[in-house]
Amino acid sequence: MSKPRKFGRYALKVLRYIAVFLVVYIVCMFTLSRIPVNSKDEDPARDVTIFIKSNGVHTDIVFPIKNQYKDWTPLVHPTKTTSKDSTFQYVGIGWGDRDFYLNTPQWSDLKASTAFKAAFWMGTGLMHATFHHEPKESERCIKVMVSKQEYLRMVNFAESSFIKTSGKSVLIEGASYGDHDLFFEAKGKYNLFYTCNAWANNCLKSGSQKAALWSLTDTGILGHYR
Repeated sequence: MSKPRKFGRYALKVLRYIAVFLVVYIVCMFTLSRIPVNSKDEDPARDVTIFIKSNGVHTDIVFPIKNQYKDWTPLVHPTKTTSKDSTFQYVGIGWGDRDFYLNTPQWSDLKASTAFKAAFWMGTGLMHATFHHEPKESERCIKVMVSKQEYLRMVNFAESSFIKTSGKSVLIEGASYGDHDLFFEAKGKYNLFYTCNAWANNCLKSGSQKAALWSLTDTGILGHYR
């Protein structure tokens, strides 16, 4: 058998493996996102209001900036935004890949190079903090009442993803989507199996909230609240 023909058969086999992997990956992504966890509320106390908010790509868990249980301002202060607005009441926290976050605010902005690097552990993590006044409930913004203990577990999960130097978060200077958000250095790396939405899903799980068994998309999370 000639070398070109042998190479062609080898390449075809590799492509078949890739195709099978993609099919299995997509099937698992859609199937596992529909399997609920924490469907029963084991702690019905309604101590704190949070929100689950998506911009169509990234999902944030939105916490009160300050209450009797947690003050976020030492870590993510709203006056560091371009707006300098100190009257914000809530902060949406999200985690993701640096290039994906900074260069893909909407799916239409996605580039092949960004997707490739993010998928194969080639990027670095980033935290995103978006400040809000009173979030408005919608299809992409779900209000959830949680107990003190559930809230504190989610806060601890979210805070543990920040890289800290001398106890302080590391701000990415000049990086934002607008005048009311900030980016910070984060632990971890984005990949095919752990995306920004998987992080948000796990944050909800940490607080025993309704979530998907595994979700890589915002709809896989929000679907359990509709």
